[in-house]
Amino acid sequence: MKETWVIKIGSSLVTKGSAGLNTKNIKAWTSQINELINNNINIILVSSGAIAAGMGRLGLSRRPTTSSQLQALAAIGQMNLVQAYEVAFKKYNILTAQMLLTHEDLSNRKRYLNAKNTLNNLVKYNVIPIVNENDTVSTDEIKFGDNDTLASLVANLCDAKYLIILTDQNGLYTDDPKKNKKADLVKNISVTDKNLNKYARPSDNNLGRGGMITKVLAAKKAAKSNTKTIICNGSKKDILVKIFKKDNNIGTTIINENKAIKSKKQWIANSLKIKGKIIVDAGAAKIINKSGKSLLPIGIKSISGNFQKGDLVAICNPKKIEIACGLTNYDSKQLDKMIGKSTSEIRKELNMLDSDVVIHTDNMILS
Repeated sequence: MKETWVIKIGSSLVTKGSAGLNTKNIKAWTSQINELINNNINIILVSSGAIAAGMGRLGLSRRPTTSSQLQALAAIGQMNLVQAYEVAFKKYNILTAQMLLTHEDLSNRKRYLNAKNTLNNLVKYNVIPIVNENDTVSTDEIKFGDNDTLASLVANLCDAKYLIILTDQNGLYTDDPKKNKKADLVKNISVTDKNLNKYARPSDNNLGRGGMITKVLAAKKAAKSNTKTIICNGSKKDILVKIFKKDNNIGTTIINENKAIKSKKQWIANSLKIKGKIIVDAGAAKIINKSGKSLLPIGIKSISGNFQKGDLVAICNPKKIEIACGLTNYDSKQLDKMIGKSTSEIRKELNMLDSDVVIHTDNMILS
């Protein structure tokens, strides 16, 4: 069975600042991807660069700040970006397809599954999907925020073996190598390692939206499907081929030592936004932490937020530390009346018990 790699390419590599797209880099990657395909690997590309490409076409040196300006630039640049990949892959008789997504596409379960099926079919047709956030219509409420996050969700969608994040850095360092010459490159690290977040730093790049922080968060999301994340320098010669050949000097590999979680729970954990909080008592917190059992109304101390039935809510212990999250069977108004009551009390006093549990274990993810 073929393995799938999701390759995310950052703006700083795809473009040459305000001078437009870096076609030399694009040609180098397509040559390497052709070699991977010939070695029985499916490739999905998540490419940044639409806004930066739009800036290049208009001769702008600094990224605008208003949503309407950015959306216009994305519309201008996306055509240029996809055309560049199409031309580069044509040399190897490889077809490409554009796929633009918003967070809303993946937060809706039906649309999530449709996106999954579309990706799987494109791969079956031996077509390379070029995925990007649909910046032309995205609003703050439905944005992924960066393409590292988008790439991790795509990796979950297709159960990828690797998420390769190509950047202008050699990988994750113990400190900022520009400021500390003694900083070491982290070659291998687990998503559960407490040092992982400490090593991450924000980006000072004018063209991109992310940095090492977003890449680490992406690795954690990708790990839900047991996808390994490799952060490496995309401008290094034959970097993708070196990864295939198991070269030990390629960047930072982030692994998950735990088992992959089920597809639906991946969707819950990675594709939805938390709409409220449920504070539980010490007894309920202990049971949830230990065994992930369903949450009952009697274990709830208080709630916050305005949420609807089916929304994702955080479950917090008495110290208000998040211990889990899950899909609620009740909206906030209903749940407010049920706090601390037993199921028999709710049936008798409120006559509104649609489900014995507030959040079922099948719809719950432990933090």
